[in-house]
Amino acid sequence: MTEHLLFLTGSLAEKQLRSVLEKMQPDFTYTVHQLGLKVAALMTTQMIERRLHDTFGATKIILPGRCRGDVNALSEKLGIPVIRATEEVKDLPTFFGKKVQRADLTRYSVKIFAEITDAPNLSVDDIVNRAQYYRHCGANVIDLGCLPSTPFPHLEDAINALKKADFLVSLDSLDSNDLLRGGKAGADYLLSLQEDSLWIADEVASIPILIPQKHEDLASLDRAIAQMQTKNRPFIVDPILDPIHFGFTASIVRYHDVRRRHPDVEMMLGVGNITELTHADTAGMNALLLGICSELNINHILATQVSGHASRAIKEADVARRILFAAKEHDTLPKHIDPSLMSLHETAPFPYSLDEIEELAAQIKDPSYRIQTSQAGLHIFNRDSFHSASDPFELYPKLGVEHDGGHAFYLGVELARAEIAWQLGKRFTQDQALNWGCAVECADSTVDLHTFKPAGTTLQKTP
Repeated sequence: MTEHLLFLTGSLAEKQLRSVLEKMQPDFTYTVHQLGLKVAALMTTQMIERRLHDTFGATKIILPGRCRGDVNALSEKLGIPVIRATEEVKDLPTFFGKKVQRADLTRYSVKIFAEITDAPNLSVDDIVNRAQYYRHCGANVIDLGCLPSTPFPHLEDAINALKKADFLVSLDSLDSNDLLRGGKAGADYLLSLQEDSLWIADEVASIPILIPQKHEDLASLDRAIAQMQTKNRPFIVDPILDPIHFGFTASIVRYHDVRRRHPDVEMMLGVGNITELTHADTAGMNALLLGICSELNINHILATQVSGHASRAIKEADVARRILFAAKEHDTLPKHIDPSLMSLHETAPFPYSLDEIEELAAQIKDPSYRIQTSQAGLHIFNRDSFHSASDPFELYPKLGVEHDGGHAFYLGVELARAEIAWQLGKRFTQDQALNWGCAVECADSTVDLHTFKPAGTTLQKTP
């Protein structure tokens, strides 16, 4: 039986809604009904309950995405399923599966080792607190980084505390004594063993991460791999990713060469040498680096989050590994899967053209200002005027709010958001914060991680 959908809207959006549905050529029948209000975004479920007297034989009711209120209660009251759709009318085809279906981002293959680079200088409580934060951002293993010529007397206590808090733990050092202590204390992984320090693996149960004697010395890595295989012990291989202009391209080739020579070994990519040592936004770097992992079947990365510009690196790596897993699984490009790594730009930043905005403005009959953006710039309008500019300061003298501080403040905030969105190519929706993807899901880069711990999806100070 064909579904019959009832679309509820306001008078200003009715024409556009009918046009979008007609062009969509849906496989359901539908009725468009406007509830006697102008702006669909102001609709509430209580208002619908009061004003909707006929459901027109609908099997489902579709509400605007910004409709506020308890949808489940309204559905129970009307005896019909009630669903919120997209915030923008133009996005309805996607909502009904006409373009792209949402990918399953619950799965991934890459484990994230998140390094606490200054562990010897932190207390045990601070180490556990930082580890909780990194786990909140997506880390699977907490890596304790040792520092050259720096004592780490509480190494064993730190490992024990992390294990007690149900963390997988790795220890990162080139000092044999540190590695031996860490392994005996119960570290799950040891970074890093070379050919001449493989004896440590015989003393402890930890899984070693193997590196070459020198970055380019793959023969030494081959010999270390052969020894571990002879002993039938698990291990991970890290050919070492070098910074840009200090061997970066050669190291990418090295990873490819190791994978060609050892198609079945577990491998690790240390992404921090790129994300930390390149002053550029790290979301794109993580996407490319996790793409290399996907192509070469590298299932472990070592990530750091030290520099201010890299303050989202672990969360970005978490998102990137999920996107790349979904793309590989479906044999598609990593495109139109999830927008969380697109912090600065969006695929469709301007849903309306200037002509469409002017057509909407012509229907406004009240003095309240609306703000929208198009490729042409910022547009602010009400029943009395329509103004466009690329700089909000050009608009202020024309708005007549010099003696209304609250209104001026509100319009200033919204126009500032609109300007940022227009400059970057992001979508602006009045009364909503800009969407920065996964860049704002973790604590702000100025936060002292030593004094914060995760609580649900937010970070709160510890008592």
